[in-house]
Amino acid sequence: MYDQVQAVATEPGAATLDMASLLLKAYELGDTIIDSAPVADYLYWQSEVANNTEVKEIQREFNKAKELFEECQRFGRFHPNYHEAKDKVKEVEAKLQAIACVRQFKEQEQQLDELLHEVATTIARAVSETIKVPSNEKGAGGGCGSGGSCGCGSGGCG
Repeated sequence: MYDQVQAVATEPGAATLDMASLLLKAYELGDTIIDSAPVADYLYWQSEVANNTEVKEIQREFNKAKELFEECQRFGRFHPNYHEAKDKVKEVEAKLQAIACVRQFKEQEQQLDELLHEVATTIARAVSETIKVPSNEKGAGGGCGSGGSCGCGSGGCG
């Protein structure tokens, strides 16, 4: 696909490139990624996590602990139960991470994230070396199969 992008970008009249053609190629690339082994593995482990009764139980426990922590966090670390609530969230999060399907899901999620970042970087560099590509730093996506972060917020549990 890199060669196709490079060829399209260097064709005479590339500035007047038909936007529909470009979007069609983007959809084709998306379909290729969807049909890839990393996506299949990711979806398999996502399903395993979603259907695991132990995970569901611990996710409910995690959500309760997270709610309590968020309530304490509103008042800051001076809240009398702040550290206890934070520790409880970390404890329940560790229970989630101890489940094999959750660990596999997180690993596949990371591999897919790296693949998508590499594709985005390749496309950006095909256009220009100076184009900024969003980073794929840890904690930027969802997690724990719950559709949200396993941390206490965007920065974790402190």
